[in-house]
Amino acid sequence: MNPGSAPVFTVLVLGGTSEARALAARLAGRPGLRVVSSLAGRVSNPSLPAGEVRVGGFGGAAGLAAYARAEGVGAVVDATHPFAETISAHAVEACAVAGLPLLRLARPGWTPGEGDDWHGAGSLDEAAALLPRLGTRVFLTTGRQGLASFAPVDLWFLIRCVDPPSGPLPARHEVLLARGPYYRGAERALMARFAIDVLVTKNSGGPLTAGKLDAARDLQIPVVMVSRPAAAATESVTAVGGAVRWVENHIARPGRP
Repeated sequence: MNPGSAPVFTVLVLGGTSEARALAARLAGRPGLRVVSSLAGRVSNPSLPAGEVRVGGFGGAAGLAAYARAEGVGAVVDATHPFAETISAHAVEACAVAGLPLLRLARPGWTPGEGDDWHGAGSLDEAAALLPRLGTRVFLTTGRQGLASFAPVDLWFLIRCVDPPSGPLPARHEVLLARGPYYRGAERALMARFAIDVLVTKNSGGPLTAGKLDAARDLQIPVVMVSRPAAAATESVTAVGGAVRWVENHIARPGRP
């Protein structure tokens, strides 16, 4: 920093979601503000946000707190996936240790509408247990982690992932590698092509992947919906605009670093 220059406020965005990228885009380039987005590195060729980017884990809550201190972070926004419970828990612990304000930015979950046939599950194991009574040809869209829960199920699976899955898989399956957004008409055509009669998904929320739910409603296909893990106890917003205002409020506070 040059002598006499205005202090720079650093915000760390724990990212990997479209909301995280939108937040970085709205904050990056503002005078006096440094935006650092952290990506877990679990997806190959991710869409990179504006501003600085770091890739990889921190080494737990202690590592995250140490990183925040070393980089002079003034505030943290956890905009990770709604099911990324480990990093969210680490963020709460790290910010408490480092004395940093923390905001959770999480898009609202989906809710069933008229004509939907949803079956709730508290975990992937519960979802797998529900399948034999609901259908025989499964469209599995829960990501490439946790697929071992479905390995013992003697049904046919269309497994859609961004990157190739590893570990145990159902004996009868086909893997489809694709990256969203996924649109209603294309999803309906895909399900019809593979004669899908049950859909499994996590309640990630958001419009980018909601087309499969519209398609399932159109085709009168039951949906096994895996509920989100319990949210970490911290201040939260559901929209990018709210996160922008939260960051602006912390920048404007007197006596900030």
